[in-house]
Amino acid sequence: MARKKHVKTEYEKSLQRFRKSAARHVLILEADMPEDMKRRAFGLSDQIRICGNQLTARLSKAMEQLFRTKAYRGLQKDYGELSERLKRNPDDKDAVAALKQVSSKMSSMQKAYRVTWDDARLYMIYLKEKAGLNSVFALSRAEDIWSGAEKVLFGTEKKIHFKRRGEFPEIRAKQINRGIILYVKDNRLYFKCSELGSEKFTVKEPDKFQRDEIDRVLSYLAGPEIKDALAVNTMLESGKTTDTFRPCYASLVCKETRGKLRVYIHLTIEGKAAPKFKSDGVTPRHSYGKGRVGADIGTQTVAYTSDREVGLKNLSERGMSISHAERQERRLLRKMDRSRRAMNPDNYNAEGTIKKGRKKWVKSNRYKKLQKRHADLCRKNADNRRYAINEDVNHIRSLGDELVAEAPNFKALQKRAKPKEAKQEGVAVSPKRQRRKRFGKSLRNRCPGAFQAALKAKFELTGGSYHEVDKMFRASQYDHTSDSYVKKKLSQRMFTLEQGERVQRDWYSSFLLYNADTDYAAPDRDACSRTFNRLYAAHLEMIENIKRAGVRVLNSGI
Repeated sequence: MARKKHVKTEYEKSLQRFRKSAARHVLILEADMPEDMKRRAFGLSDQIRICGNQLTARLSKAMEQLFRTKAYRGLQKDYGELSERLKRNPDDKDAVAALKQVSSKMSSMQKAYRVTWDDARLYMIYLKEKAGLNSVFALSRAEDIWSGAEKVLFGTEKKIHFKRRGEFPEIRAKQINRGIILYVKDNRLYFKCSELGSEKFTVKEPDKFQRDEIDRVLSYLAGPEIKDALAVNTMLESGKTTDTFRPCYASLVCKETRGKLRVYIHLTIEGKAAPKFKSDGVTPRHSYGKGRVGADIGTQTVAYTSDREVGLKNLSERGMSISHAERQERRLLRKMDRSRRAMNPDNYNAEGTIKKGRKKWVKSNRYKKLQKRHADLCRKNADNRRYAINEDVNHIRSLGDELVAEAPNFKALQKRAKPKEAKQEGVAVSPKRQRRKRFGKSLRNRCPGAFQAALKAKFELTGGSYHEVDKMFRASQYDHTSDSYVKKKLSQRMFTLEQGERVQRDWYSSFLLYNADTDYAAPDRDACSRTFNRLYAAHLEMIENIKRAGVRVLNSGI
């Protein structure tokens, strides 16, 4: 007898709509588990990596064959052009219809070359059966790989990447009752993963903010039906989504820190993260300001202007942490290069370049130690950058609740410049040897894209607003005293306005963004004239403070 299909009630449909529209955030906790269980977790993560790499290789080969066809490359180009048209004018019905037609043709070609989600899913099922993996973990990894493959298929990325040995993908279960199961006992969270053993494991002693989050999760689990019903009723009555703090699913992330194995639990929770309070439980940890803030975010610095304060500082910097770490990293990389050349002389040409073709590399014990030191340094640098970004974002949020910035374009700055006829001191340089300037190292060390994304999230999640100005705003060219646009060289960091005031270029751009009109299409000249004298005086004081403190603000001209 066939099983009857469950017919969803109106309440269940409403609850499903609420779950799809609700925000989510991640709580990170360190797992308290025995060493043998940690080793099993690392082994499981490595097995997921191997299966994922096999799927990546299969998709890469299929996509390579697909991209060889002239028809698909033409469709990719059309898709990109139509997408740009729709960004400029979302109401363009002709572009919508044409994009739909192009997408349909691309999908049919992807199906013919076996580059679809179904093909990826079926191949991962075959791989997980072969390796004895849990279906939930294997298919979660397949979803991650497919999301990368989609970007390549539609022309936004060039290729999907493999996970190297030593890189551990997260062990993720997309349901809280499968794979990694959550339990509550004695007002504590416990987890169980059958692949790691029959024992349950808990989390290490949480700090105050983690404890507050855990208490909210426990509060939901004490009466989930009541909390869900209240959330659905609120959504139906007012259209607003409330924060339920329902635990959605858990992931295990394996990391090696100073030679020690550590496993972290990433618990995905429904709703926005609760605001943090100081130890008294009443005073907010961060204050939120009122008013407009203009921010000019460069590759290495950020300049901002508000009613209360003007500033110019290096991105992702806490004291001299990043500058010191950059020097350390350069020294380590030079040591590693010398060791690698000494152990593998046959892999290099006479002029020092690496030979082409497949090569076998021998790593000395010294090289392996240096590699571990380099990995540990990179981990510390990443943590420092994250802390610095959060500190700067919280400070800018304390200055106002409306942020005005230019649209980010850091992806384009990573690419090489178009080749030009190069000359060096009157001597022609071969195009192959020509240096084509890009900003890859600056973007890696300073993370302007991550900073702008964090700013946007902070302002939107805390009741503020985030606005991007029109592409033709041209904050770096406008002079409000003459009401004209003057193009400047990139190296010109200080310039003089028509009335004689000498201004720092990045700060002046943030000043113009601060005085943008209501449509964010151009600077409001009247507003610029009203606020310039007061903010210009603050700008001069800022420059004096930077000089007095002996701070080196990169590419500032100060």
